[in-house]
Amino acid sequence: MTVSNLPPLVTVFGGSGFVGRHVVRALVKRGYRIRVAVRRPDLAGFLLPSGYVGQISLVQANLRYRKSVDRAVEGASFVVNCVGILFESGRNSFDAVQDFGARAVAEATRASGAKLVHISAIGADRESQSSYGRSKGRAEAALLSTVPDAIILRPSIIFGAEDSFFNKFAAMAKMFPALPLIGGGKTKFQPVYVEDVAQAVALSVDGKVPGGKIYELGGPEVLTFRQCMELVLRATNRQRPLVSLPFGIASMIGSIASLIPFITPPITSDQVALLKKDNVVSEEAIREGRTLEGMGIRPTLLASVVSSYLVHYRPQGQFTNSGKAA
Repeated sequence: MTVSNLPPLVTVFGGSGFVGRHVVRALVKRGYRIRVAVRRPDLAGFLLPSGYVGQISLVQANLRYRKSVDRAVEGASFVVNCVGILFESGRNSFDAVQDFGARAVAEATRASGAKLVHISAIGADRESQSSYGRSKGRAEAALLSTVPDAIILRPSIIFGAEDSFFNKFAAMAKMFPALPLIGGGKTKFQPVYVEDVAQAVALSVDGKVPGGKIYELGGPEVLTFRQCMELVLRATNRQRPLVSLPFGIASMIGSIASLIPFITPPITSDQVALLKKDNVVSEEAIREGRTLEGMGIRPTLLASVVSSYLVHYRPQGQFTNSGKAA
């Protein structure tokens, strides 16, 4: 195969993360060459067997250092940015990673002449009460002004075997005598399967999704926080009371937990702020077809997947008698 006949090269920032690894595999199946840009290439080797020999390469890149971003984008036809953080730690602030970092990717993409797909989040808003939401909102505006034909994907909470939402609460149900209902458990979510998000990225790279737009990705059903917790308890075969936790108390707990070094906080005050607004696809996006269904993707039902990976949180794992809850 000559150089001119090689498949297009796609650079995937954050390709070893929860969403990124599924994006890489979806693109590999379509025959693209993949350059996975991550801070620790030595920890991303598990991706290499996903493709044929030489189809996937690993490069070091840190969104805080522009030169590494430029090198990662060089020669690519498409750029996918999957980088995001759920809480701040050390130099990894929301502004540094999700605003400044996203701008660096956009500027490098424009300079190289590549196409850009960016994964944001429902709740991205420059006026958000949450630092997370504000950084995502600022990044979206900067991306579209820098790369006007960029495709921005806003998923609701993403579920899948390595997710940080359902796994977190399943672990809490295993360890603690009760589960919290932050803000009374009334916040609405539209959980979306990670494989569906990856397919949306792949279709975007294929050129089948119009650019210059923001797409909102949600699953086939809207669930309240309470309903999500009830589903976790059913999937893990456990009986736990659901205790309402006012936003103010939850925020205070999150602030204290964030001060404890060397641990991942179960909740942060910033995440509590996000929970004050529903996390669902907007009516406007539905009307305009800026959804999974508008892309021709049939969303996957949460209940059809979640039990398959929460099974190890059951009292006896897969061998637990489903008729007896612990």
